[in-house]
Amino acid sequence: MASFSKFGNDLYTGARSFNIVGRRRIWFSIAAVLVLISIVVPIFKGFNFGVDFLGGSQFTVSDAGKDPSQAVATRAVQSIVPGVVPQFTVAGGTSAQVTTKQLTTLQTENLTDALAKAYNVPVSKVTSSFIGATWGADITQQAVRALIAFLVLAIIFMALYFRTWKMSLAAIVALLHDLVIVAGVYAVLGFEVTPDAVIGFLTILGYSLYDTVVVFDKIRENTNEDGEKSVRTFSESVNLAVNQTLVRSINTSVVALLPVAAILFIGSTLLGAGTLSDISLALFVGILSGTYSTIFVAAPLYALLREREPEITKRTKRTTIARTSGAVR
Repeated sequence: MASFSKFGNDLYTGARSFNIVGRRRIWFSIAAVLVLISIVVPIFKGFNFGVDFLGGSQFTVSDAGKDPSQAVATRAVQSIVPGVVPQFTVAGGTSAQVTTKQLTTLQTENLTDALAKAYNVPVSKVTSSFIGATWGADITQQAVRALIAFLVLAIIFMALYFRTWKMSLAAIVALLHDLVIVAGVYAVLGFEVTPDAVIGFLTILGYSLYDTVVVFDKIRENTNEDGEKSVRTFSESVNLAVNQTLVRSINTSVVALLPVAAILFIGSTLLGAGTLSDISLALFVGILSGTYSTIFVAAPLYALLREREPEITKRTKRTTIARTSGAVR
C-alpha cells in the first residue's frame, strides 16, 4: 500500500512520469483502429436490434423449470410458423422469454398453446404481448435528440468553464470515441440493442465528461502557473497533469467497474434480468473506453491543438534552447 502511495506521489511531483503526450501517435493509432472497426463492422454486419426497435410478438412462459431450454421454444415456434428462429432469454432462472416477428391473432393463440404444452405448464402461465416498431422508432428519435442536446450543452459548458474552444473540441472527440466504440462492441459481439442499452449509452457520456473535466482542470492549473521562466514546455505541462491525475482516474474507474461488473454478472447469469444486463454492459464498456479516451485521447489531442499557437511555439523554442545550453535541466 505504501509503495502504491509513493508511486502516486512520484507521479504527482514529477519524480516519475509516463510520456503519454509525447507518444500520442501510438494512442491515436490505437483509438483510430478501434473506431474504424466499430464503424465498419455495423456497416456490413448491422446491429442486433431488439423487438422494441423492430416490432414483434413476445411470449413469457412462467415456471418453465430451472434453466428452460431454448431448443424447446424453437421447436414450438417452428411448429406454428415454420422457418422462424426466435430470440430466447431466460428471466429469473425459471421463466422463458420468446420473441418472434409479428404474428397474427390466430398464430399468437396457437403459439401460446404450443409453448404451454412444450414446457408442460398451464396456458395461464404463458403471456403474450405485441410491440410495434413505431415505438422503437420514437425511442430512437428521442435518444438522438437527447444526444445532440447533451453534446451542445457540453460544448457550451466547457467553452465557458475553460475559456477555450480547443478543450471543448478535445472533450467532444473523446465522447464520440466512447460512443462509437460501445456501439461497435454491440455490433461485433452481436449483443441485442434495446432501449435499456440506449439509456446505458447516454449514461456513459456523463462519466466520460466528468473524468475529462477533472484532467482538464489540472491541465489548466498547470499551464496557468507556467510563466516565461517555466522549465517545461506546454506539452510537458499537459503530460504532468495527466500523470498527476492518472492514479485518480484508475482508482475511479476500478471503483466504478466493480459494481457494474457485479450487476452484469448477477443480471445475466443469476437473475436473467435483461434490463440489468443491457444497461450494465453499456456502462462496463463505456467506463473502460472513457478511461482510455480521457488519458490517451483528450489530453494529448488538446496539447496537439495548442502546440502551434505563436506564444506556445516561442516558449517551446526558448525551453529547448535553454536545455541545449545547459541553463535548464
